[in-house]
Amino acid sequence: MTDLLAPESGLAAPVMLADDVAVHRDTMITMRDGIRLATDIYRPARGGQPIDGPLPVIFERTPYDKAGTPRTELSVARPQSYSRPELAMLLVRQGYVVIWQDCRGRYGSEGQFTKYVNEAEDGFDSMVWITAQPFCNGRIGTMGLSYDAHVQMAMACLNPPGLACMAVDSGGFSNAFTCGIRQGGAFEMKQATWAWNRAQESPFLQRHPALLRAIEAEDLHGWMHRTPWTKGRSPVHWDPDFEAYLLDQWQHGTFDGFWKRPGIWAAGYYDSFPKVPIAFMSSWYDAYVQTTTENYAGLNGDPDRPLTLIMGPWTHGNRSARVFGDVDFGPAATFDGQVDQDWLTWRLKFFARWLKDEPQPAPPKVQLFLMGGGSGAKTAEGHLDHGGRWISGTDWPLPETVPLTLYPTPDMGLDGDAPAAGETLSYDYDPRDPVPTIGGSLTSGEPIFTGGGFDQVEDPAFFGCRNPGMPLNARRDVLSFVTAPLAEDIAVVGPVTVRLQVQTDAPDTDFTAKLVDVYPPSADYPRGYALNITDGIFRVRYRDGFDRPALVRPDEGAFEITITPFATANLFAKGHRIRLDISSSNFPKYDINPNTGEPEGTSRRSRIATNSLHFGPETRIELLRLPGGAD
Repeated sequence: MTDLLAPESGLAAPVMLADDVAVHRDTMITMRDGIRLATDIYRPARGGQPIDGPLPVIFERTPYDKAGTPRTELSVARPQSYSRPELAMLLVRQGYVVIWQDCRGRYGSEGQFTKYVNEAEDGFDSMVWITAQPFCNGRIGTMGLSYDAHVQMAMACLNPPGLACMAVDSGGFSNAFTCGIRQGGAFEMKQATWAWNRAQESPFLQRHPALLRAIEAEDLHGWMHRTPWTKGRSPVHWDPDFEAYLLDQWQHGTFDGFWKRPGIWAAGYYDSFPKVPIAFMSSWYDAYVQTTTENYAGLNGDPDRPLTLIMGPWTHGNRSARVFGDVDFGPAATFDGQVDQDWLTWRLKFFARWLKDEPQPAPPKVQLFLMGGGSGAKTAEGHLDHGGRWISGTDWPLPETVPLTLYPTPDMGLDGDAPAAGETLSYDYDPRDPVPTIGGSLTSGEPIFTGGGFDQVEDPAFFGCRNPGMPLNARRDVLSFVTAPLAEDIAVVGPVTVRLQVQTDAPDTDFTAKLVDVYPPSADYPRGYALNITDGIFRVRYRDGFDRPALVRPDEGAFEITITPFATANLFAKGHRIRLDISSSNFPKYDINPNTGEPEGTSRRSRIATNSLHFGPETRIELLRLPGGAD
């Protein structure tokens, strides 16, 4: 049967996928500006026709092909991911209408793709259309990972009709200026690698094979040595729409109206946000830790909006694995068999409860994976056995945690007592030789960088490493402060805040902070193992506020800044050391500050900055720990 548009209903003619499932493939739903979005609608069927009765709807919008195969709809028991048609059929047989939609300018949908900015209105208009259909009973649940999580939060900011619950997995911007597009004023280079990769799927390049071959032929590694990119001088210039939105994000460095839009600033809409159940899930080595915990905290506290928070040890969306980077987090690391049978089973219960009023056991409000506690040996597969286990709580941050404040000292220690003020330590930061990124909370960086836990030692596998085998803290532009060996286990669970009193001779520069779990020497690791836990950055032109950038005056003395690495949950075991690394770059995770003070993302020059750290009570790292270590 052909997929002909049925004018009387607005639906494409149904195609039978099985005796009990039909699909209206590529139904074109018209948005407020006349652009039409391609939408596949899966419905229960009988006798060769869709069933007319109204049902609850599960709705997901995606830029990754509504008819394709997501990389993460799998489990330990079923390592082959469901295709979208397969998953839709499974959900239809649970009693739902299932709707997958291509985002504007992607695959079958019309219009121009401008990353993130149309998703609130397009999602709202689609929900209006869905709730008007006779197959919908007025209750719609949304779901999706990454960009498919962003579009959920964007749409919800506008309070669309029919929204009944949301499963927001690893995304959904609380504030894209502080997590997701930029962090601490710096630009996240995953946006550049994502643009290069995804432009190759764009309708424009698909229609122009010669231009597609051209972008595929670009040397992305070479281009990463020549940042910042500018108009017509980038590997993405073959698709002008992709280059335009990317450079807009890179070069717009002030938190103003450009950033205060529903697609990328849910925090501005918390007061009027829909009162519906929401599940927030992410992971400690994901790029969306901060946005997940901020959304939870910002929307928490209303009994009419029950929330769930799940944080695993994974990289982006990889919830059914246990090894991330070079670290094995143990058999308990997977979602599968720990939080529930698998993520699909969890969602089926969630939707049954909130879309069909079926009684379900209430999950813990907060479930966190506490990393650490493993043997520290090298596994048979060659990874560090860091281990870990799941813990649950009644809120985030966990109410039972207590403050732990540590102070860098001039002798490179990290101590519970603040040193006397007055001493400083200086280093030269050269933008032509940035500190290389070795793992971390990353996604979408391929083929340039990858996330996870790694020994902080330079290796040719990591972009920008010039001294293979040398520890990162051997660099003269890395200040590394470390505690004495711990006398007991310390379980750090919660936000991480680094407050520094600093000084620079440049009009602008960056300061970075990295929290490291230092293993003692062992037979498997003769020099020990320095495991990255979390990191952050701050661009000093924003020291008066992200909405008030100001260059450093030549006569300006020391000033205070705050770096907010992502929250974490890690057991620093007895005998280990807690380490804090301070520097001024972490590339290619973040863009390189040229120290010139020129407008963001435009400088073709650079200069060396002499940056100084002032010791005293103002320079410290603030953590939360569980009393009694791991208990």
